[in-house]
Amino acid sequence: MLTLAALVADPHLELRVVVPGRDGALAGQVLWVHNTELPDPGPYVREHEVVLTNGLWLDRTDPADFVARVVGAGAAGIIFGLRVEQRDTPAALAETCREAGLPLLEISVAVPFTAVTRAAAAIQAADRQNALMSLVRRGDELTSALSRGAGASGVLAVLRREHELPLAVVDRMGRELASAGAGLDAGQARAAAEALARRPPPLEADLGAGTRAALFPVGAIGDADAALLCLRPVAELSRGERDALEQTARYLSLEVARHQAVQAIEMRFAVELLDMVLSGAQRVAEVPGRLRAFGVDPDGPLSVIALAFAGDDDATATPPGMAEAVTDFLLADGLPAVVAAGSRDVVAVLPFRSGRQSPAAFAPRLAAAVSDRFSGGRVVVGLADPVSGAAGLREPLSRSREACRVLRGRRGGPVAASFAELGSYRLLLESHDEQWRHTFADALLGPLREHDRVRDGDLETTLRAFLDHDGQWAATAAALFVHVNTLRNRLAKVTGLTGRDVGRTADRVDLFLALEAAQSG
Repeated sequence: MLTLAALVADPHLELRVVVPGRDGALAGQVLWVHNTELPDPGPYVREHEVVLTNGLWLDRTDPADFVARVVGAGAAGIIFGLRVEQRDTPAALAETCREAGLPLLEISVAVPFTAVTRAAAAIQAADRQNALMSLVRRGDELTSALSRGAGASGVLAVLRREHELPLAVVDRMGRELASAGAGLDAGQARAAAEALARRPPPLEADLGAGTRAALFPVGAIGDADAALLCLRPVAELSRGERDALEQTARYLSLEVARHQAVQAIEMRFAVELLDMVLSGAQRVAEVPGRLRAFGVDPDGPLSVIALAFAGDDDATATPPGMAEAVTDFLLADGLPAVVAAGSRDVVAVLPFRSGRQSPAAFAPRLAAAVSDRFSGGRVVVGLADPVSGAAGLREPLSRSREACRVLRGRRGGPVAASFAELGSYRLLLESHDEQWRHTFADALLGPLREHDRVRDGDLETTLRAFLDHDGQWAATAAALFVHVNTLRNRLAKVTGLTGRDVGRTADRVDLFLALEAAQSG
């Protein structure tokens, strides 16, 4: 790198340091050298250039003014050329440079400024050659790492051999694909993914807690699929480090594309497995082999779970990456699984295990993990009883998805439930949309509610208490703190208004379903 220190180290230039400047000033990068004798060189000197001058301006301007203009231009320093008429560097110039913290060098009378220019050009040419050689060498190493199947971690290892930088690779779902010399928590990975989603992605991402990271998008075509993060601000990276990071990001694009292709193939095979299960006897013989391909024993006990975001609108459709989030959770728990994404849910077939690894035990944690991955939203999990082998998967597949469908239509309640736990009357009600449930409830309960509104009555409350106490008159009267005769009069009024006799089982069912439909809406 071209620096004042590198020029001083060249014995042919016969340079002497008069004022070293502030700490590290001689080691700072120099862009070029600028020869001038103007009293005001400021408009023509670029930042980080070195001013070469013989001091012919000394009879026209004060050294303090000259130095002030050089400093104002952001120059890296001054090289003062001695001449026969000026055998010493002016003391006033040296003192002013010392006060300004600006490096001042002097060059022998015998050495022309062109020697400095040639030396600077030689240093920069060597830098460019070294950079090109590094680019080629690094490219060969990155290609070798990818061909060996070293993955994203292997790619980062190549970069770390050359630059000791804290690195991480995060995809657009906020998953850390690899890291070297750095570790991201879930919040930092999410912040990186959110930065990557901006158009265009920023050069630097705020990961929180005072951590800023240079961001290099990874993706060959179209939107970036991931980001290479260096956990340092961009301003702290050298040009060589930035070049190396940009090159590495391009090679990571190949690895991410390969990873996505593998995921797409696995997802297609997983969806085909569900089709095989639902096809029944036609393709049941193919199911065991497909399960084994995913590491699931087809002869052992098996479970099926279904997940979805709660809600009925299109916004609750299965988001991209949800199946991968489920897979990541299950693998972290040591559970191999076949995970397939549908348009409205994600289904997983996995070995059944008891205790902490049973579906009923881990379902709330799974729902929370998926919700957290997608920044909120209520996730529900439908469960089904385990079966003894692959041949019996059709029923738990249907039941877990139906349980999930019922749960997603609710506004509250448990995040996980099995088909059996939901109750047949709930399944019956929730097989209809919310509008139908409102219409059904209003048809039966409307007269009661109107009566209660006009007369400040308690007919609906009384009916609900009577059904909650299984039609027991004394228990209901006690719960309502009324006499049994008062209860009989109220229920007779209910019969008159609804046309349903609470003493008949069929009519009780209608009234019970109407109350449940009103509550579920």
